[in-house]
Amino acid sequence: MRDGTPVTLYCFAHAGAGVSGFAHWRARTGPDVTTVPVLLPGRETRRREPRARTREELLATLLGPLADEVADGRPYALYGHSLGGIIAYTLARALIDRGLPAPGLLAVGASPAPHTVPVRHDGDITDDRLLRFVADLGAAPDGALADPGSVWHRSVLPVLRDDLVLAAALRSAALADGAHGPLPVPVLAVGGQDDPVVGAPSLDGWARWTTGRLVRRTVPGDHFFVRGPHAPPLIGRACRTMRRTRLLPGLISGGQL
Repeated sequence: MRDGTPVTLYCFAHAGAGVSGFAHWRARTGPDVTTVPVLLPGRETRRREPRARTREELLATLLGPLADEVADGRPYALYGHSLGGIIAYTLARALIDRGLPAPGLLAVGASPAPHTVPVRHDGDITDDRLLRFVADLGAAPDGALADPGSVWHRSVLPVLRDDLVLAAALRSAALADGAHGPLPVPVLAVGGQDDPVVGAPSLDGWARWTTGRLVRRTVPGDHFFVRGPHAPPLIGRACRTMRRTRLLPGLISGGQL
């Protein structure tokens, strides 16, 4: 990794979201880190594009542009929140399989390791299950769950449904891809101290998916701590440590985070 070159931090959001949750990250990750939120098709400015529901569809829309950007060997890291964690893992795996430079760090937030979540099929995502999932996370505006005719129901639930199908497809593909083995990339797994759905065991499970080091950290907040002030500086420090030491010894000793 070249000294003095900023680390590019590519960020991937949780299910049902665009990239607005990362708007404050650019100012909070600190020096020498350039935050680049990556918008999936089917939302915000890409809302007219078909949403990805399979690994192949995801890679068709994201892998090419990302491969072009990282091919020159500049330092970069991937951060994925919830659904974004398995997206970031999938992209790291695909880039490495193409013979391209690996990310210096894979960071995941509120994202369970692939083998710690039962893989469900498309037909399992009924309306009732989807609404229970949203209620458990506290992700819906007040009153929205009780009003099937609301704008929130019409605009957010279809995106969320497709994103959960995508998450299941990516976990299934990761589990089936045993021939490639774990990623040769260190992993930073971050959890919210009040997260009702993703706890320490699910985050510790990422040790199975890397030949490098796994570091787990906890920040204040619930499942959506990505919107708060604590995650960006933590990830920013990890990126700078990665750039300096590659194997993250500062993270392991606890001196940097």
